[in-house]
Formats: sequence, C-alpha cells, structure tokens
Amino acid sequence: MEKEYEDDIRNALRVLRDGGVILYPTDTVWGLGCDPANGEAVRRIGEIKQRIDKKGMIILVNSLAMLTRYVVDPPDVALQMAEWSESPLTVIYDSGRGVADGVAADDGSLAVRLCSDPFCDDLITAFRKPLVSTSANVSGTPAPAFFDEIAGEIKSTADYVCLWRQDDRSSTEASSVIKVSGNGVVKILRD
Repeated sequence: MEKEYEDDIRNALRVLRDGGVILYPTDTVWGLGCDPANGEAVRRIGEIKQRIDKKGMIILVNSLAMLTRYVVDPPDVALQMAEWSESPLTVIYDSGRGVADGVAADDGSLAVRLCSDPFCDDLITAFRKPLVSTSANVSGTPAPAFFDEIAGEIKSTADYVCLWRQDDRSSTEASSVIKVSGNGVVKILRD
C-alpha cells in the first residue's frame, strides 16, 4: 500500500478513537464521518452541515455480521439486497440500536450501507465499528463528488482531512436508497 494510504488510515483512526470528525472518500461521494456511538461527534457533524432536520445519518458497515449488531431484526430480503447489490445501496431498516441520538431518525429507523470500498473497508476493519457517513456539504447544497467541490468551511471544521483520493476524478454519485419494513415490503426512495 502507498504510504499516504497507510498514513490516512492511521490518522483517521486516531481521530475517530478520540471522538473527532473526519472528512473522507467513501464508496459514493466525499463524506463527514465519526463514531456513530459518540453523541458529541454526531452533534458536531450536524453543526458542520448546518442541519436542522431530524432525518438521521447513514452508517457504513463492512460485513453483514456488523450490520446485524446495529439493526434490530433485519428482514432477510434486506440483507440479501445489501449483500448482492452491485452498486452502493443504502437500506433503511425499521429499528437501529447502539448509535447516538441523531444517527437514527426520529422514528428509530436506521440507514445502513454495506460498503465494499477498499479504503472504507480498511478503516472500518481497523476501527472495529461502523462509520457515520453523511455527505460533506452544508444541508441543501449539492453533495461533493470530488474533493475540490467541498466548501472550505467544511474542510476547515473536520479534525482530519484524508489525503487519499483527493485527486481522483472518477465518476461518483450518491447511493440508491430503499426502505425495507419488518414485513419485507420494499419502498424505493432514491434510485
């Protein structure tokens, strides 16, 4: 691995463990991330994004085993869709657990994406927990597909800004989003 990559994993991990906020490349767009169980870090992300809604935030996991630790009774169909999807897919489950206020939505539902991006996978594996993943933008403005699209105010408020993929101009877009109810009913929210 490149030294920059290894340094980014190590530095981001230190900040996450210290309760900080990172700015990092995900499997979709650039994101703000933190420990989803750390209420202060989650609150800071809300402030950075100037977010007033209570929609909750996405968490990234890197295995179905990790997903099932944070979702109450996930329907089999949802697990199969998360595992088999060939493109990034965020699934909203009826009930989450083990996350701070502000991560799950007001109704208790939790958005989770099974992430296969190598950088995110390595960071989640080293952290041994999911990562909050919310687009690195002020609420209501476009999500940044590329690092140079991130506003300076967002960059300056993160405790660590990853160097990995800052020059990457590969085409990216937000994930598809579905809601799967406990009875197995699937509703497409964004495709």
